Amino acid sequence: MNPVVVHDLAKRFGDTTALDGLSFDVNDAELFGFIGPDGAGKTTLFRILVTLILPDAGTAHVLGLDVVRDLWAIRARVGYMPGRFSLYPDLSVRENLEFFASVFGSTVEEAADVIAPIWRQIEPFRDRRAAALSGGMKQKLALCCALVHRPDILLLDEPTTGVDAVSRREFWDLLAELKASGLTIVVSTPYMDEASRCDRVALVQHGKILEIAEPGVIGARYPRPLLSVRAARRHELLQALRQFPHAYSVFPFGADVHYADARTDAVPAAIAGELAAWLASRGFPDARAEPIPAGVEDVFMSLMGAPGDEVAA
Repeated sequence: MNPVVVHDLAKRFGDTTALDGLSFDVNDAELFGFIGPDGAGKTTLFRILVTLILPDAGTAHVLGLDVVRDLWAIRARVGYMPGRFSLYPDLSVRENLEFFASVFGSTVEEAADVIAPIWRQIEPFRDRRAAALSGGMKQKLALCCALVHRPDILLLDEPTTGVDAVSRREFWDLLAELKASGLTIVVSTPYMDEASRCDRVALVQHGKILEIAEPGVIGARYPRPLLSVRAARRHELLQALRQFPHAYSVFPFGADVHYADARTDAVPAAIAGELAAWLASRGFPDARAEPIPAGVEDVFMSLMGAPGDEVAA
């Protein structure tokens, strides 16, 4: 059995459906990502997988063990990092690590080879209180504590939320090292740009999985011509693009605007010329449009957004 196998998993909280019939599996030594906004059901799923809450329906197996019947066996073999920093703020870096090792009947020394890539970065702060660490260092310490008992699988719930861009990149570099060592990793994130660091991703919204595939495959399934448009007055540019006769969807994307055309058979280069001329006639002489390949975020917006727009299966 694969390290994670889930079938028709459901969970409700009163009138709110957190998980609505989720089914998926995670391969051995895979870095699998759940991508979706707050409220999509990611945290509820992870809490079920680490046996903190029970599902209302369906089944979930972690390392071949049932999350309901075999909870104690699962807890001994899983490394879990919740979204909220949950270590002891008054203990030092070293004291936190020693405490979590002792909980599992282990020592920091026994896990030295596993935590080495992370410990190298936080060891200079070993005597600093956890509360005094930066956001990025807190996340690295939490990752160390999740690995100190040498788990067979690692589950990380939004590990980089609220962390600066440099620390986010360093954290994902650490995950790549751990994955290369053969560790299976399941991670959730609201950041679409982190999807490219995963082997496969599941796009989730309102407790449902919209799509599961490799990041590059998901982008290739986008069904419409997509262009990046830029001009000095971005807010006014958004409004103008939405009035273009063939506009299907228009979304801000960083400093640019992503424009999808309703004509699925139109040539993207020709659309770029049309857009530039049309925008120039409406007071945007500096507007530039160029065809681009779709990313995971474009597909996600397509799946949730404009009516009638579907990504090919």
